[in-house]
Amino acid sequence: MDSFAFIIHAMSPQDIKERIKFLSFLPSSWVEYLASRVPPFILSQVTGVVSQATGKEISGWFVGLPMTPRVLLEYPFSYVASQIRKCGFLAEKKGAKIIGLGAFTSVAGDGGLTVKQGLNLAVTTGNSYTVSTAIDALWLGAEKMEIDPQEEEVAIVGATGSIGRACALILAQQGQRVRIIGRDADKLRKVKTEVEKVGDKPCPAFSDIEAGIRGCRLLITVTSAVGNILQPDWIEPGAIICDVARPRNVAQEVARKRRDVLIIEGGVVDVPGNPDFGMDFGYPPGKAYACMAETMILTLEGRFEDFTLGKEVEVEKVKEITQLAAKHGFRVSGIRSFDRELTEEELAEIKQAKNILK
Repeated sequence: MDSFAFIIHAMSPQDIKERIKFLSFLPSSWVEYLASRVPPFILSQVTGVVSQATGKEISGWFVGLPMTPRVLLEYPFSYVASQIRKCGFLAEKKGAKIIGLGAFTSVAGDGGLTVKQGLNLAVTTGNSYTVSTAIDALWLGAEKMEIDPQEEEVAIVGATGSIGRACALILAQQGQRVRIIGRDADKLRKVKTEVEKVGDKPCPAFSDIEAGIRGCRLLITVTSAVGNILQPDWIEPGAIICDVARPRNVAQEVARKRRDVLIIEGGVVDVPGNPDFGMDFGYPPGKAYACMAETMILTLEGRFEDFTLGKEVEVEKVKEITQLAAKHGFRVSGIRSFDRELTEEELAEIKQAKNILK
C-alpha cells in the first residue's frame, strides 16, 4: 500500500506543554527552546483514505515537530531545516514515499528546497491545493451571501507570499478585479507587474493593510504574521474574509464585533473514503487541511515527486492539483468559521445584519 507522511508542528507553547508534560511548568520561552531540541516523533497513523475514482486505498503518518511558528521563523534556518529534515528521515523509515510540509515548515527558509536535500522521498508544501481551495471557499461564501464576484474587487492580504501571489494570478486570469497588499515594496511591485500581465485590469497595490482593504467586500488573508492583522472598523459592511493562514490572521474578536461579516476558513476539505487520522487536530472526522490533502492526492495518483516546492506556486500546478482532487473525491468542506461549520440559520443572521447596514 502506498503511503505518505505529513508534518504537524506546534502552534503555541501551550500545545507543547500539553504534549510534553515535564515542560508544562516552565516559562514559554524555555519551553520553546527545550522543545526545539526534541527529535521529531510519530503523532499518529492515517488509514482509510480511498479514491472515489479508482478505489485505491492509502495510509500515512502524521509526524510531530515540537517547534512553534516563532521558533520556525526566528531560529537559525540551518538548524530549523535540519530538524524538519529529520521528519523526512523518520518518514522514510516508516516507508512513506512523499512528505508534506505543514503550515510554517513550508514558510520557513526557501519553501522546502533545503529540506529536500539528502531525502530520498518526495517533498511538497501543499500550497498548490491550498490556493485552489482558498478561491473555492471565497466563491462559496459569496454565493451564500448573495454577492456577485464580478461586481467586486478581491483584496489579497499577503499577496507577496507564495499562496497570495498565486491567488492573485489565478483570479486575474479569470478576469477578476484584484488588489494586492504586502509589506515588501519591491516584491509588491513585482507581483503587481505579473498580475497585470496575465489579466486585463489594473491591479492596485498597497503596503498599508487598512488602506488596502477599504472598499473591498471580498478578502483573502494569507500572511505569515502571528496574530490578528485586521481591525473590525477597517472592514466593509457585509464583507467576506477567507482566512487561509495558520495561525489565523483574523481573531475571533473580529467576528464578535462585526456580526455582518462572514469570516471563513480557507483550505479545509472533505477527504474521500472513511479516513481515520488517529488524532484530533480540531476538525470533525474526515476533514483535513488542503496542504495535507495535496500529499494524499499525490499518493492516490502515484505521483511521488516534488510537486510544490520553493517560494513560488506555479499556476499550472494549481490547475493540475485541482483536477486531481476532483477526480479522487476531495472537495471544499462547506462554510467553516473558527473550527466549525456554520448552519444555514447562522448564515441567514449574518446576511440579515449585512442587509441592515446597506
